[in-house]
Amino acid sequence: MILKRNFSVPFGVILVFSCVGNVVAQETPQEEKTPQEEKWCEGRGGATADLQIRGCTTVIQSGRETTTNLAIAFYNRGTAYSAKGDYDRAIQDYDQAIRLNPQFATAFSNRGNAYSAKGDRDRAIQNYDQAIRLNPQHAIAFFNRGKAYSAKGDKNRAIQDYDQAIRLNPQHAQSWSNRCWTRAVAGQLDGALADCNKSLRIAPNDAATLDSRAFVYLKSGRLDSAISDYDEALRLSANQTAAYPYRASSLYGRGLAKQKKGDAAGAAADMAAAKTIQADIEDKFGR
Repeated sequence: MILKRNFSVPFGVILVFSCVGNVVAQETPQEEKTPQEEKWCEGRGGATADLQIRGCTTVIQSGRETTTNLAIAFYNRGTAYSAKGDYDRAIQDYDQAIRLNPQFATAFSNRGNAYSAKGDRDRAIQNYDQAIRLNPQHAIAFFNRGKAYSAKGDKNRAIQDYDQAIRLNPQHAQSWSNRCWTRAVAGQLDGALADCNKSLRIAPNDAATLDSRAFVYLKSGRLDSAISDYDEALRLSANQTAAYPYRASSLYGRGLAKQKKGDAAGAAADMAAAKTIQADIEDKFGR
């Protein structure tokens, strides 16, 4: 089965401006910032990603910010670009934030997310490595690095990073869920089931985690339990197909469970529906 668990997480908290640091002077300020634009840059005041970009651009161009605040403004704008899927611009802004503040661990972690979104897992891991070196308590950096290792097929390193993320933040449901999936793929079914159950206790009714637990049940031969979880995952995601990238997996997995129970018609219907969503789901499920 394909290593599919790559839950999206926020690219990082939006940071507010500090009142310390050295003033960064520009010869000709391009714009005078307003309190509203500063709020937008900080993600406040009802800011959309576009408004946040506008606000941070004004802050950056004002020529009146400290080095610390300027790094934060680039970081926040990079986060807004990431939210829009403009990862190249996001990386450029994270570059600037890191140039101004080389100790900016969260900027390294977010730049890793942007590289990961572009499919460059190796550069993503390099950035997560640096974030963790700067802040060994950075739970999300461990979590994100675990996702990158999982995407590269390195299950052992992925599990080790999820271990650290869970140690640092035991209430982070996605770390438990991702470790569940990775353990299931690795054949560690008892541990995987315990992880999925823990994740669901923290965040009940999560369709992706139910899909993962269903896969554990499927591999364990607990077919009724697998079908029940697949049913619930599909019910919860019925109105959010675009936001739930595992719908094809849930359908195909349920089809396999039905097939093993002798329900040929039900299996064929589910598998056919899965293939209309993702044509290569059979091959990926086989792997």
